[in-house]
Amino acid sequence: MPTKPSRVRKWIKDGKAIGKWNKLGQYYLQLIVEPSGKKTQPIAVGVDPGKKYSGIGVQSKNFTLWCAHLFLPFETVKKRMEQRRLMRRNRRGRRINRQLPFEARAHRQKRFDNRRQKKVAPSIRANRQLEIRVISELGKVYPLSSIVYEYVKADVDLTSRRKQARSGIGFSAVMVGQKWAIEQLEKLAPVVTKLGWQTSNLRKHLGLEKQKYSKADAVPATHAVDGVVLAASQFRDYLPFENSSGRGHCWQGQVNITSAPFTIIRRPPISRRQLHLMVFAPGGVRRKYGGTVTRHGFRKGDYVKAEKKGIQYHGWVSGDTKTQVSVSDINWKRIAQFSRSKVHLLQRATGLICKLLLGGAAFLPPTESGVSCCEIR
Repeated sequence: MPTKPSRVRKWIKDGKAIGKWNKLGQYYLQLIVEPSGKKTQPIAVGVDPGKKYSGIGVQSKNFTLWCAHLFLPFETVKKRMEQRRLMRRNRRGRRINRQLPFEARAHRQKRFDNRRQKKVAPSIRANRQLEIRVISELGKVYPLSSIVYEYVKADVDLTSRRKQARSGIGFSAVMVGQKWAIEQLEKLAPVVTKLGWQTSNLRKHLGLEKQKYSKADAVPATHAVDGVVLAASQFRDYLPFENSSGRGHCWQGQVNITSAPFTIIRRPPISRRQLHLMVFAPGGVRRKYGGTVTRHGFRKGDYVKAEKKGIQYHGWVSGDTKTQVSVSDINWKRIAQFSRSKVHLLQRATGLICKLLLGGAAFLPPTESGVSCCEIR
């Protein structure tokens, strides 16, 4: 369970625990003595899935423990799948002798009917896998009692779907693969689903505000706030009741929304190794492209500290030259190229880029229409 910094310092000083950092950039303790007790409090994690951005929040009854804004790899994976398809088509086209009649050409016949697969699209799968990866890392730190997942639902029949497909109007990409994602999350903790209108009602009741413009802004009010609200629904919700006076629904439970650490998370957009790119190199000489290994002992995605003109920078390794190392920021925009001797490794690549914003998430105080700490009715 989370504890106070003063108690943490005392445990480390007395040799009862050692401090460590996990792959989400969180500082945690590992006890090296037998704990005084193993009783824990319920902790819920809320997931607000999206197509390009997602929000995650961790909440207990009395505190908001952590929240994050996820940049999903949807567009990156989509473009790379298109490029892979073009490269495969070019390779197959080059081996066909077009001087022969069409019947005598070496066209490969299909080996199976690949139009009846029920797989999740790679771009959607990558989105959900990033959310699952973050929650699995949280489960190593917090004793998660439940996962609240916002379920996207559309009540339409098959005829309407066909009409929408012909007119070019498709479903939200968030709907695709969400059942698969829930099945994967159930392996970590019990999953509870909520609909969007339920999240909206509880958010208004708690007096929290959501930024509905410029959803790309990496601030708590865009997506992380909904993750916190979804997690808070395990402690306060609009539930049915029945007593001597009658029956109906009312707000029940108690929860307290507080300030919390706010982290920005994304996958490093590293290009995979390609020998000849789209076409063969002249003379068969292959230039280096893609891959994760550099010539200076670093890997792409390593978190490093670099110095230039007396100024220190912190960032992630994104490339290299013969004598220099490229370092980029959280948006994978290159800060500068540094001499190898001026770059020092802080943390090896984990497949995630995490940046903790100073000050964390300061959620707005409750309005007159809602409360943030409520007693049971």
